[in-house]
Amino acid sequence: MTEINKLLEVMANLRDPADGCPWDVQQDFASIAPYTVEEAYEVADAIARDDYTDLKKELGDLLFQVVFHARMAEEAGLFDFDDVAAGITDKMIRRHPHVFGGPEQRAAGQTDASWERIKADERAQESDRSAMAGVAMALPALKRAQKLGKRASTVGFDWPDRHGVREKIVEELSELEAAVGTRDVAAINEEFGDLLFALVNMSRHLDIDPEQALSAANAKFEQRFRNMEKSIKETGKSLTDLSLESLDQQWRAAKKRIGS
Repeated sequence: MTEINKLLEVMANLRDPADGCPWDVQQDFASIAPYTVEEAYEVADAIARDDYTDLKKELGDLLFQVVFHARMAEEAGLFDFDDVAAGITDKMIRRHPHVFGGPEQRAAGQTDASWERIKADERAQESDRSAMAGVAMALPALKRAQKLGKRASTVGFDWPDRHGVREKIVEELSELEAAVGTRDVAAINEEFGDLLFALVNMSRHLDIDPEQALSAANAKFEQRFRNMEKSIKETGKSLTDLSLESLDQQWRAAKKRIGS
């Protein structure tokens, strides 16, 4: 018996109404979904920490989530794990003609245009044929904004270069300032969202991942802040003892100590 078959058998036993685990038996797609998202983030976290022992464990936890969903689907007569595996295998072969296709397709190689054309052909087979179809609502907002902008660009709805995006950012910032002046909370929220969306479009034109960029900025801010805290604590004071001007001086010193 292969390891994956053992895992499938374990899952079937856990879901057995008579002899299984009561908690596992009670679960459904909606109740398990948050755990699936959490496990995906823990995989990403292990990679970010270069902890490959942990990565092996987290990949196992994520695989278990796939097996869990597949088992519930099998019980409902929808599909099973083999269908899931077959579906992704077929999709990868279909989306990589430069690897699995004929001699001419392999010789042509992969291009962004061919990749998007294949995905567009797949969407054309679905009931929702919009260029926006299939961009998951549950994605983190930055990632979803990035995907929506990219989808729009595939049908020509985009700025020709980053300069157009820069003008849009300036425009949205001005509209945010105007909304702040009205003290209309709903308008402020809307304009702030528009500004963030424009910034994500800039990241796309610069070919950078906004989620990764923000994560790096978060880590840099935290490192500097902790360094500043430590330095102030060594003087016998706390942050609340210092004026804003003094805190700014300490912040600048921390930036010099650990790099700006």
